[in-house]
Amino acid sequence: MSATPFGPDKFDPPRELELPEFHLVPLGAEHNQSDHAAWTSGIAHIRATPGFESGRWPPVEGMSLEANRHDLERHARDFAERTGFTFTGLRPGTEEVIGCLYIYPAKDRDGEAQIRSRVRADVAELDGPLDGAVSRWLTERWPFEHAIYADRPMTRDLPPKAAAAGAGQRHRLPC
Repeated sequence: MSATPFGPDKFDPPRELELPEFHLVPLGAEHNQSDHAAWTSGIAHIRATPGFESGRWPPVEGMSLEANRHDLERHARDFAERTGFTFTGLRPGTEEVIGCLYIYPAKDRDGEAQIRSRVRADVAELDGPLDGAVSRWLTERWPFEHAIYADRPMTRDLPPKAAAAGAGQRHRLPC
């Protein structure tokens, strides 16, 4: 996406989020078959998910397994170059893809993050838990002061002590 690294120079992005319902790990070509099966099984569901309803992805006509692999390789390259961070959501203890999380620079909003997530149609009940877990993870482990998660603005709520000390640490979002 962007050629400029996203986030502070010394920021080392988290590599996983593990919860009972799902396990987030960086997306890569090794997930190709399961990723392709996951999103092609519910294109209409994904296109109705907040953050995806007005985009061009996923393509209504789908795409070949080979084209999907190229897309996953691009996301892995973005992660390695720190220009964007895409995670696959796996069913715990398996390599079965049940969703995806995208963290990229917001267009026309310098320094802000644009976050989108999706789950397969057959595990739609995990959308809420994923949203909540990712929102907490973003405030606890990521350096963004402002983020837009599926078109819902998020701003850090720094405790007075941390704000007075000038600490840019990650804290909770307002409820």
